[in-house]
Amino acid sequence: MTMKLYQFAISHYCEKIRWALDYKGLHAEIHSLLPGQHINTIRQLTRADSSVPVLDHDGHIVQGSAQILDYLDATFPDRPLTPADADEKAAALAWEKRLDEQAGPAVRCYSYHHFLQRPKVVVPMLAAQTPFYNRLALRLAFSRVDEIMRKWMKINETTAASSRQTMEALLTELADAYRSRPYLVGDTFTRADLTAASLFSPLFQPPQYPVPWPKTDRIPAEIRSWLQDWQPQLQPLEKLYRANR
Repeated sequence: MTMKLYQFAISHYCEKIRWALDYKGLHAEIHSLLPGQHINTIRQLTRADSSVPVLDHDGHIVQGSAQILDYLDATFPDRPLTPADADEKAAALAWEKRLDEQAGPAVRCYSYHHFLQRPKVVVPMLAAQTPFYNRLALRLAFSRVDEIMRKWMKINETTAASSRQTMEALLTELADAYRSRPYLVGDTFTRADLTAASLFSPLFQPPQYPVPWPKTDRIPAEIRSWLQDWQPQLQPLEKLYRANR
């Protein structure tokens, strides 16, 4: 059996799958790609979209974090992340879909808006786990990289402010949910919890995440202040991460 995961080290959607593989005790060869340069590689695999993560299992290609979780649970049923009960399954999938569509883009937009203003900090994160010369290439072309990323992901002052509001609303709801029960759905850890903790994990910088996190004083001031204010709401997700990652 050969399993390969094509990813960005910095991607929180890819972290969902890294975590799922580890949770299930599965080994995959990790192929970390540089954003932008990844397009040809991924399109050759998928014959379609260039988004990551992409899983190649003995030539069977699965793209997208939710679809990969479906595949892993169907193919490797030990330690399932999808509940067997129909109602709980529907609830877990609904949480995942909502978080994928709202939390993931919001965390990405808000974080990149501020970190792209710190090239020396963000370049090593973007190039993590790729050949060393990619860092130099990114530094030399950073103004163009910044322009492309902001255009591609619609990142600007207005969208960053809207993303911050989305993050705060979801974190408030998640904190309330975890205050009354240990898991979002049922009485076990599911893909709903994995998705919530993965997509917000860049905000609490877990050591298992394979990027060189910046030291506190190198985090943009606006984010640093926000993190201080929202620590209580982030703590339940950080606790989930420590207990299950």
